[in-house]
Amino acid sequence: MATLANDTASPKGRPEGELRPLGGQRSGEAASVGGTHPPKGRPEGELRPLGGQRSGEAASVGGTHSPRPQRATWDVRSQRIVFGVLTGIAVVFLVGPTIIVLLTSLTATESLRFPPQGYSLRWYRALLDADQMQAAAWNSLIVAFWTTLAAVVLGTAGALGIVRSRTRFARMADVLFMSPLILPALAFGFAALVYIHLLGFHPSIPLLVVGHVVVCVPFVLRTTIAALAQVDPALFDASASLGAGRAMTFRRVTLPLIGRGVGAGAFLAFMASFDNVPVSLFLADERTEVLPIHLWQQIDTNLDVRTAAISGVIIIVTVVLMVLAERFAGLSRQLSR
Repeated sequence: MATLANDTASPKGRPEGELRPLGGQRSGEAASVGGTHPPKGRPEGELRPLGGQRSGEAASVGGTHSPRPQRATWDVRSQRIVFGVLTGIAVVFLVGPTIIVLLTSLTATESLRFPPQGYSLRWYRALLDADQMQAAAWNSLIVAFWTTLAAVVLGTAGALGIVRSRTRFARMADVLFMSPLILPALAFGFAALVYIHLLGFHPSIPLLVVGHVVVCVPFVLRTTIAALAQVDPALFDASASLGAGRAMTFRRVTLPLIGRGVGAGAFLAFMASFDNVPVSLFLADERTEVLPIHLWQQIDTNLDVRTAAISGVIIIVTVVLMVLAERFAGLSRQLSR
């Protein structure tokens, strides 16, 4: 039989006429990239994952193990430990005294004692006959109401002026409004007493309201500024382009958008005025005695159990107001901005 000229003889050891697979390998031999044999120690025909690693081997960048996962895990654990410790401290020093006061107010004995030997509501019923304590509480409510009203008006107006202006005067006004929170409250109360005497006035409810307003305006100012920062200024321009004046824009656009912030500040101002001691200590006289000063005197003289009862009432009312403020004004969201 004739053969082609470029045919070569069959390799030695291979029967003549046997076919060989593509690449010159016999059937059953494992193909390798570049014609090399599989690495020693790996079974012939075993497949290896992309990147030259066996199944189960961990991949690492640059061939080295990265310590980042362990470091990240330690950071998370350390943060949890720190927050856990802070939460425990808050429970011990904030929630603990509140629970002690509530339990003490339910005592059945004639004196303040913890833990109570018996439980009764007798001291809550005794508040109905405490005329002097009721008068002091009424004075505190009147002062807190007018303080909150004035603080809302001044704080909202100040926030609008500070947010809309970028001048140095606006920044100075912001610092001036916030200064009562920086100055010591006792120093401010004493200075206010000296100042009103220089003007020829004497401590009274109107002057007490003025002193409380100075202290409470920063709460409304902060929450209102935070609410205004979330409002798109284009809304005001759109209202003006439609022919609305400043009064209508404030009533129909601005106030509904910042209402929650103003409400949160009003709640903080009311509570700060109702239980204020440093300013009330200097600007209130015997005819305008407020509840915090009255409770201070009762605890200092005879440790009346009714002071624990009225403190329990204040705690319960405060919790209810906080729940309502969170429900309708989003108190926690406004404070976190």
